[in-house]
Amino acid sequence: MTSSSRETVVGLLRELQDPWLEASLLTAADIDSVAVEGGKASIALTTAYPCEQGAEQLKQLISDYVSELPDINTVDIQLGSKVPMAPRVSEEAGLTNVKNIIAVASGKGGVGKSTTAVNLAMALSEDGAKVGILDADIYGPSIGQMLGIPEGRRPDVTDVGEQQMFVPIEAYGLKSNSMAYLVTEQTPMVWRGPMASGALLQLLNQTAWGELDYLVVDLPPGTGDIQLTLAQKVPVAGSVIVTTPQDLALLDARKGVEMFRKVEVPVLGIVENMSVHVCSNCGHAEHLFGEGGGSRMAEEYQTKVLGSLPLAMTIREKMDSGRPIVADSETKEAQLYIETARRVAIKLALQNRQSAPIPTITISDD
Repeated sequence: MTSSSRETVVGLLRELQDPWLEASLLTAADIDSVAVEGGKASIALTTAYPCEQGAEQLKQLISDYVSELPDINTVDIQLGSKVPMAPRVSEEAGLTNVKNIIAVASGKGGVGKSTTAVNLAMALSEDGAKVGILDADIYGPSIGQMLGIPEGRRPDVTDVGEQQMFVPIEAYGLKSNSMAYLVTEQTPMVWRGPMASGALLQLLNQTAWGELDYLVVDLPPGTGDIQLTLAQKVPVAGSVIVTTPQDLALLDARKGVEMFRKVEVPVLGIVENMSVHVCSNCGHAEHLFGEGGGSRMAEEYQTKVLGSLPLAMTIREKMDSGRPIVADSETKEAQLYIETARRVAIKLALQNRQSAPIPTITISDD
């Protein structure tokens, strides 16, 4: 095959649309090598976001596209992923090997923020990333129950250098820490704002998170001390705003977007939760909390709706039982979370790649 045909393969890959990014595949992926011999094209790619759950879909898409060349009979694809590190990382001992910190926030309570945070974290893990989750709701921690951590379970303590640090409790492939692990359910946190902020920083900085691609921080609702402390003291790579389509929820969600903008934390996008309810008996779909609110808000703030999640009894039942819906990754609801999390990862990858060196493409004659 001539040299121009190998270049044609590379050109096709540049034209191919990433199914989740809806832009050129090479916007968030690198070509490691392309080799053409005897009608066989061998392609090695590395995506800048984890996509194990979608790897076969992406491989098939590439294979079908490249196979349209008249002199290509076989396409062999090697697909890997490497999550880039955010431009700013923490110098705290527990966070030095955490590549990206993602804040999940909402303007008001009751919109399913914690449910969304846990399932997004699990979805990133299902896609092959190393993930941790921090419950930053000091007054009303719920992550432990959602992950099925038994009441009374306490994190171990280890020495890191001259400092004692918490060992995160692991469940479903996630490393987690929460105020709930340190107190009982009957112990209210009757603390003023500075005390709660101090507790947040201690949980965050004095946990031995190890190597993580993503640390998801589930913030309490609102725009108070905890949110400001995180934004000002911690190098947050990006934030995700959770809302329902309801006008009142959207009003409060706007405040969250404005807060992150003022403290210069990028808003990766909006997750519209409880967007539609499908009757389990007849299949009729109803927009109980309104329709299209998340899209209108995203347009107003020039951002994206990362996902629209349903109001489903199975999601609530799974969370109450301590087995989040993404643990059953074959379900329709789990796939929605996985695709939403993948879009979050892609947004972060695009943001981080802007400061990374330009990759080289190797085209061999093997």
